[in-house]
Amino acid sequence: MSKYWSPIVSTLKPYVAGEQPRIANLVKLNTNENPYGPSPKALEAVKQAADDRLRLYPDPVALELREAIARLHGVDAGEVFVGNGSDEVLAHTFMGLLNHDAPLLYPDITYSFYPVYSLLYGIESRQVPLDDNFGIRLSDYDQPCGAIILPNPNAPTGIGLPLAEIEALLAAHPDQPVVIDEAYVDFGGETAIPLTRKYPNLLVVQTFSKSRSLAGMRVGFAIGQRQLIDALERVKDSFNSYPLDKLAQVAATAAIEDVEWFETCRTRIIESRTRVVSGLEQRGFRVLPSLANFVFASHPDFAGADLAAKLRERAVIVRHFAKPRIDPYLRISIGTEEECDRLIEALDDILADR
Repeated sequence: MSKYWSPIVSTLKPYVAGEQPRIANLVKLNTNENPYGPSPKALEAVKQAADDRLRLYPDPVALELREAIARLHGVDAGEVFVGNGSDEVLAHTFMGLLNHDAPLLYPDITYSFYPVYSLLYGIESRQVPLDDNFGIRLSDYDQPCGAIILPNPNAPTGIGLPLAEIEALLAAHPDQPVVIDEAYVDFGGETAIPLTRKYPNLLVVQTFSKSRSLAGMRVGFAIGQRQLIDALERVKDSFNSYPLDKLAQVAATAAIEDVEWFETCRTRIIESRTRVVSGLEQRGFRVLPSLANFVFASHPDFAGADLAAKLRERAVIVRHFAKPRIDPYLRISIGTEEECDRLIEALDDILADR
């Protein structure tokens, strides 16, 4: 507390990012980063752009990047918004589209930035409980509201919804903006981007941090009809006209155009996820069905925090959330094949010590 703070500061409950520890020979499976590096074409683009031109401001509208995203998804560049990671895109979305007289709806177990943004922007929100199997039950959203935001697949559970259910939700709420947060969609989910042509209330948010291996560059984007994108641009240009630096723009453009690298890395992660799920289940874990680059798992003989601590002693870092209902679970990112092997070896060592 400080007398110099604005009143809102003392009421905030900031988002807690995943730990970035410095531990020798670490297997880092706690922040859902891609275990494989960025596209070589993206790295080369950064090298080529790192010259005297950095003295100039970057393109404030990131037109080349927006055009590349638009080509991939079959939309117009004017229907694409880009920002400094999907977190910034979501922040502008909360301010520009989700603050209405009726409450904003989102799941009670979900991306923990949603309640942070709701509090920051003074948005009345209502958390809708997941069902007994940790799934999003869309019939529970059939209630008065000002807007809805859902992650698909959800985090930290990894469970995804079929596109038909997303469309039914959109049809049931034609007068409210609906945001589908697709940070993990490339690992097995169905993107709702095609539905943006039909539903003017739909905004889809994605990121380059996961499937494109550019978490260090901070690039996210949203796709929706022009009236929604215009709202985000008005917020952005009232906050920061240059959210993406030149290197981030060229890296993301090259990454999204390198489809072969994207497909190769994505396939490897999906295959490793299948192998990890099998290994965990063979060792007595309950593993929720995941369409993300992580799994959510619990073991009947261990508290979640205790198991995370035992893994850490063996230089394997995973994410534990000390929250109701999910406290027994660990969110485990999918690493390289070698990292997945070390995870299983560490678990075998822990289980042998019971």
